[in-house]
Amino acid sequence: MSSIIPDEARGPQNAALPPKMAARSPLAQLLHALNQPLTGLQCSMEVALASPRTPEQYVHGLREGLELTARMRALVGAIREVADAEEEKDEEARTIELESLLRGVVDDLKPVAEVKSIRITLDCVAGSSPVVLRTGRRRLVTVVFRLLESALSLTARGSTLRIETGVAPPAGVWMRIRWHGGVASSAFSRPELGLLVAQAGFEGAGAEWERERTENLETVTVRLPGVSASSRNS
Repeated sequence: MSSIIPDEARGPQNAALPPKMAARSPLAQLLHALNQPLTGLQCSMEVALASPRTPEQYVHGLREGLELTARMRALVGAIREVADAEEEKDEEARTIELESLLRGVVDDLKPVAEVKSIRITLDCVAGSSPVVLRTGRRRLVTVVFRLLESALSLTARGSTLRIETGVAPPAGVWMRIRWHGGVASSAFSRPELGLLVAQAGFEGAGAEWERERTENLETVTVRLPGVSASSRNS
């Protein structure tokens, strides 16, 4: 039985976004994506009312409508997360050692990694000085967890999720996450939405976000303003 929902309303079937869309803010991408299932749902309802249909056709249309509604709920949930992060901008800034924070998040995610036989490595290449940030701790923990959880979901079973951090003189901190992708997923699957939420959170904190893909190797690099040793000692 043919679908009553037009192909353009179904959305992209893989994680690669068109360059023009990828250049938009995470919130703009989410709002744009929300328009697709809304259009599809409206189309399906209009077609259902246009002329009499068989019971099987009505059931098929309802199932596709439920699928579109589920996509909209996921997108609205991501939009809400972005909005909630905006409200946490006034959280009191604290001095935070990035390695310690990352190790805590990695420990929380280890049970998930073990199920997929994924190894998580953490390499802090800052030399003798710890990588230090000054920002809201709760907000940073939330966006780091969202980033690593999403990357772990996208990592191929039996491979490695690599996390590196370092200092970029004169005053800056970088964090790089690398993984080999597993089964191709929709551009707006749950882990892909999680990456958009994490991107919005980092950019809201003044960070620069960059995502690259070479074949099945994914790399996310985040550059944040750091804290110098003299600042920490004063």
